[in-house]
Amino acid sequence: MSLANLGSHWWVILIIVVLLFGAPKLPALAKSMGQSLRIFKSEIKTGKDEDAAAKPADGAPVAPGDNAPKS
Repeated sequence: MSLANLGSHWWVILIIVVLLFGAPKLPALAKSMGQSLRIFKSEIKTGKDEDAAAKPADGAPVAPGDNAPKS
C-alpha cells in the first residue's frame, strides 16, 4: 500500500461521516468531542494528583487495602 492510497482512505471516511451526520451537525459534533476530550484530560490530571497525594512520604508503593488507618 502506497502513501497515495492511504490518503484516499481518509477522504472516503470523511465523506461517510458527512453523509451520516449531515454537514450542519458537524460543528456541534466537533464541539462536543472537544468538550469531552477536555473533561477526560482534567479527570486524568485529577487522578494523577490524587495518586501523588496518597503516596507515602518514604516513596514505598502502596498495596491495595493498605491505605486504611491502623489502630
